[in-house]
Amino acid sequence: MNPITSSSHTFPDKYPDKKLIRVAVALFYFSMGFCFASWASRIPEIKTALNLSDAAFGSILFALPVGQFLMMSFSGKLVTRFGSRKVILFAIPGYTLSLSNLAIATQGWQLAIGLFLFGIFGNMCNISINTQGVATEKIYKRPIMAAFHGGWSIAGFTGALVGLAMINLKIAPYIHFWFVVGIVLTIALLNYRNLIPGRSGIPKTAAPKKRLFSKPDSGLVQLGIIGFCSMASEGAMFDWSGIYFKDVVKAPHALVILGYTSFMITMATGRFMADQVVLKFGRKLLLQVSGILISTGLLISVLFPYLIPSTIAFMMVGLGVSSIVPSVYSAAGRHATIAPGIALATVSSVSYLGFLMGPPLIGYISAAAGLRYSFAVIGIFGFCITLLVSKIKVIH
Repeated sequence: MNPITSSSHTFPDKYPDKKLIRVAVALFYFSMGFCFASWASRIPEIKTALNLSDAAFGSILFALPVGQFLMMSFSGKLVTRFGSRKVILFAIPGYTLSLSNLAIATQGWQLAIGLFLFGIFGNMCNISINTQGVATEKIYKRPIMAAFHGGWSIAGFTGALVGLAMINLKIAPYIHFWFVVGIVLTIALLNYRNLIPGRSGIPKTAAPKKRLFSKPDSGLVQLGIIGFCSMASEGAMFDWSGIYFKDVVKAPHALVILGYTSFMITMATGRFMADQVVLKFGRKLLLQVSGILISTGLLISVLFPYLIPSTIAFMMVGLGVSSIVPSVYSAAGRHATIAPGIALATVSSVSYLGFLMGPPLIGYISAAAGLRYSFAVIGIFGFCITLLVSKIKVIH
């Protein structure tokens, strides 16, 4: 077999073919999503067990994106220096063990510490696995990034179903989370060898090295702002959809997770369709329509807070957010003068501010005016995405 090369990685002759690489990378996306969805599926139960108000829980939720945000620049540097495969070897075990610790919290501050660590290792997984995705997309020479994120979404759907089963079987979150740890570590052990080796080096056309506090690349910042709006919406759905169905929709106990599940189903479906849509209609049009779907879905859930309308509305939101993050990550990873790990970290730094601000913002607005008003505020971000995409030049 001939060596496979890209601007960031070199493959020895004995290395598996690109199909094995793609499967391995997809399974690591799945593993990362499965961990996060497992946490999300037990949020209402853990919130109730700790007897936390919406405002208090919103404050505690800050810890996870804070951990992610503080790790951003370090993750990019680690991936650039040591290679994404080596970082994954350390990050995945840390992420799974951090998940298991969330279930042993008996006080709000303990949960906050656990979420902070969960965020740190989650960011390391995010940057290193997405760097693998960017390199694999370069091998295939066509859009496949959304499909990788589709694997993450399928994991979200799977994690939601497993969580629903665990809840109905009355299995404690701690046992549930250790079950997830076992599955994810098994996947990692079986597929680690098929990941792309080597470091994510600086492209040959790289500009001179910048000072520590130099102005960030404007194109990457623009991509990050679009990601910010999308991830604020995603964060709202991940952390509050179950609570919205429980407290606003008044769904039966067994159907509380329906909103989150419906969101994840269409999010996964949209990601597997997105690459073909990009080839046919272009990335810009896809993102503009995506922004409209996000806002429309959230506003429907606010105006019609009933089981069926809200379920359909959350499906629209899932379809809307499905292609935004994969698109901005793919564009960042193809930057001509910045290493993929660093470029992804820059875009993620701005994007995750949305993940940082969205869920707590909902908690504070909910405490002051009600949860429905919180979702209405988050719905504005979708229209912002549509306006931003129409004006920037880095997405074609």
